[in-house]
Amino acid sequence: MYNSLAMALVTPSLFIGSALAQTNSSGAVSELSPVQVRGTAETPYDVKESASQKFTAPLLDTPKSVQIIPEQLMQEQAASSLTDVLRNTPGITFGSGEGGNPLGDRPFIRGFDAQASTFVDGMRDIGATSREIFNLEQVEVIKGSDGAYGGRGGAGGSINLISKTPKLDNFTRGTLGIGTDKYYRGTIDGNWQLSETSAFRLNGMWHKADVAGRDTVRNKRWGVAPSFSFGLGTPTRVTLSYYRMSTDDIPDSGLPYQWPRLDVSGPVDVDRNNFYGLTSDFRKTNSDLATLGVEHDFNDNLTLRNTTRYTHADQKYVWTQPDDSQGNVANGLVWRRANTRDSSVHTIANLTELVGKAQTGSLKHSFNVGMEFSQEKGKKDSLGIQRGSGSGANNACLAGPGAASGYNCTSLYDPDPNDPWVNTGTGDPTGALTRSKTTTKSIYVFDTIEFSKQWQAGLGVRVDDYSTTFTNTPANGSTEIDRDDTLVNYQLGLVYKPVENGSIYVSYATSSTPANATLGEGSEEQSLTPGRGGVGVNAADMAPEKNRTLELGTKWDLFDERLSLTAAVFRTETTNARVTLANNDYAMAGKKQVDGFELGITGALTPKWYVFGGYTFLDSKLKENGKNTQNDGNRFPNTPRNSFSFWSTYQVTPEFTFGAGAYFVDSQYGDAANKLKIPSYWRFDAMASYRFNKNLTAQLNVLNLANKTYYDKAYAAHYVSVAPGRSAILNLNLSY
Repeated sequence: MYNSLAMALVTPSLFIGSALAQTNSSGAVSELSPVQVRGTAETPYDVKESASQKFTAPLLDTPKSVQIIPEQLMQEQAASSLTDVLRNTPGITFGSGEGGNPLGDRPFIRGFDAQASTFVDGMRDIGATSREIFNLEQVEVIKGSDGAYGGRGGAGGSINLISKTPKLDNFTRGTLGIGTDKYYRGTIDGNWQLSETSAFRLNGMWHKADVAGRDTVRNKRWGVAPSFSFGLGTPTRVTLSYYRMSTDDIPDSGLPYQWPRLDVSGPVDVDRNNFYGLTSDFRKTNSDLATLGVEHDFNDNLTLRNTTRYTHADQKYVWTQPDDSQGNVANGLVWRRANTRDSSVHTIANLTELVGKAQTGSLKHSFNVGMEFSQEKGKKDSLGIQRGSGSGANNACLAGPGAASGYNCTSLYDPDPNDPWVNTGTGDPTGALTRSKTTTKSIYVFDTIEFSKQWQAGLGVRVDDYSTTFTNTPANGSTEIDRDDTLVNYQLGLVYKPVENGSIYVSYATSSTPANATLGEGSEEQSLTPGRGGVGVNAADMAPEKNRTLELGTKWDLFDERLSLTAAVFRTETTNARVTLANNDYAMAGKKQVDGFELGITGALTPKWYVFGGYTFLDSKLKENGKNTQNDGNRFPNTPRNSFSFWSTYQVTPEFTFGAGAYFVDSQYGDAANKLKIPSYWRFDAMASYRFNKNLTAQLNVLNLANKTYYDKAYAAHYVSVAPGRSAILNLNLSY
């Protein structure tokens, strides 16, 4: 292994020299076709290459599980959020906002929290938000420990969102949507060629809708994404882009767990529509990304890329949680516990990559050598509202619901979100401000080495110099706690190709999760905050958690490469998980493990019949949990044993297409004690579209056809999230 790593580190200089030597003797660079940085597809579903050039081989020859969800699939499913899109990836679930954790997308990949492992065009997007898809060309899900690809985190994998970019073409596309539950949505995607080498693209979105099967909850947002490209079709290309999205929602408060607690408790049996929050609740977010990208081709085999990005994201909310902790539910009551937040995060990052092909002796190489520098700053406060208690000891709602409790308690069976609760606070930030700052300096190398037509190796190593600072609240003296780590992660893979259209691979990959990895923007298991494990305990003394994945898989392209089949078995382990000991001290002594296998199918069964689906089995186990020995052997929270997704469309006539989807997610626990549980569920969707002419298509989607009541997120205490009921959306898709 060490020889392989040494080879990966030493050979880039040989690659660069060999590739540069291919420039003609006069030093001039011949006219080049632009480097293709987007995935290519033989069918609308089957994308053959990742948009990330860290993958130095086609997906067929990449020794890792990677699933790419293309734009056409998103459109066919009338998807409007990242949550909608990731429903197509079995093995991904979503967690709820916990305590002071910000609301937003919190995906779990193969049982591991990936909220802070979401990337936009290969650069980390740390801000907590609910992500849109109007400016996305595809979504890439990388499974298994991927510290070599993304840096810190990524124990179970990561998500890379690929943005739309200008093209040398002229087109205007748009959608106008109307549906049940006051659904209104409009998008536009326009591209204008400005000259032989330049173009401008503009994507925009406006969305407003209630949530089917839920009272009061609503979502409202708008976004815009302009981008300019210069030098298209020439050796030097420059792209300037900006992305802005704003939301203004009433967040969902979910349903409480049943009470009294049973050996295993599920959601309380009440009307799915019940809303325990208040119409005065709100959640507002803003996301801004400004990016400058430059590419230069030295020759056909060597390209230099540089990307600079500034990111800002903020979030402010008052969110009422149905707290069941004091036994109120058994008495037909719910205490409304208000969670508040006022937070923001700013990031400046620069990424430089040298990408190319070369040959050393009989070995062929496809390589990527990169450097990345980033600084992330986050701050977090709460809002000064004073709802008070339930007018009883420990918020026990002894005074009953309504006015007697100051409207802090409501009926379990007939809650009133319009209760005239009056904010007795200022609603301004309280001044209990915490700050986080993280500076990361990284270098990485990837190389696909072709020994012969049958054998290849995929190697990668990344070193991160990680420095983070946490500043506590003024009430705690604004004390600063620092932590510095050097993270070394790698990816080793061997690929055997028995035939040109098939591969069998084995891979070993690692990742590291250091302290303050989410800058307070997620569920911070590695927080620097003192005292989390006991008075005076300092988490800054704790080294990063270490994760590793061993995977054996196979990939096949069939029917003239129109259909792709994949299969993999894997094990992911955390060998030094951070746990609390019996004396309340921290220790890097925990262990947890998930074993599993998965199957995937993507592409065309016939020229008219397209499919996209998969199955994942996860056997997760908490092995050593410090003082919580009663949890040893339990399953991971948010980790179903079985999950399945399948979407299919059939072109009945040249004008008419029918589609349907089926999704199954097994039961899952919300807590490590495996006492709080949401049941398994099936969900079915359907779609029909009719193309009137080349400019106009009408598309009808019915989501959750059976109007199934199911729960898609489980919190470790208090409540579960209710999934939407049946809804229908009619879209007019325009193209000119």
